[in-house]
Amino acid sequence: MRAHAEQPKFEGQSRAVRIPIGETHLEGDLNIPPGAQGIVLFAHGSGSSRQSPRNQFVARIIRGFGNATLLFDLLTPAEEMEDRVTAEFRFDIHLLAQRLLAATFWVKNQFETRHLGAGYFGASTGGAAALVAAAELDSHIEAVVSRGGRPDLAGSALARVETPTLLIVGEKDEEVLHLNEGALEKLYCVRELKIIPGATHLFEEEGALEEVANLASEWFNCHLRGRSKGKADIL
Repeated sequence: MRAHAEQPKFEGQSRAVRIPIGETHLEGDLNIPPGAQGIVLFAHGSGSSRQSPRNQFVARIIRGFGNATLLFDLLTPAEEMEDRVTAEFRFDIHLLAQRLLAATFWVKNQFETRHLGAGYFGASTGGAAALVAAAELDSHIEAVVSRGGRPDLAGSALARVETPTLLIVGEKDEEVLHLNEGALEKLYCVRELKIIPGATHLFEEEGALEEVANLASEWFNCHLRGRSKGKADIL
């Protein structure tokens, strides 16, 4: 791959990235298909990482629909090790949302991504973090999709979300479905709940995760707009 100075558009390529967070950084993978109008930032669930096979699968389909993706670790390696023992960080929605905000600011200040409309794809507790971050950024985040998420953990932030939000839950994931139905009533933005027939929490049934990915991709394509590369950054 050519150096950034030689290939400023960086279209149709991918690279590993390091996102500054305080005195450390978060590891990520940035992929931009040719002609992308939007970028989807992934917020993985508790005990997971950017290497999650399910999120990797969804990301490939989203890119196939023409949007860029950023998969990154919400925790540092040291925090991940501690979390495996203590579970201290995985339900810290405020911390996860702050990490997602840091990644959003980073995206909005990179030459190759700053013009792209931004959306969030959250899974499990990452769904709550995505909604909290979206409430913080108002219309600067153009779409949110939650897969088997815990939007209830977003608490009072739900009522402040202005971003069009799609909640996707498996039909047989009964407890999480009930929590999503409750959260849907507290959202006042454009919102929708899609139930995948016969699917459980991890959408391991044949065709279930593909249906999730297609629904998410269509939602992002509908709402991510992008803007002229000549305009000033908004974040």
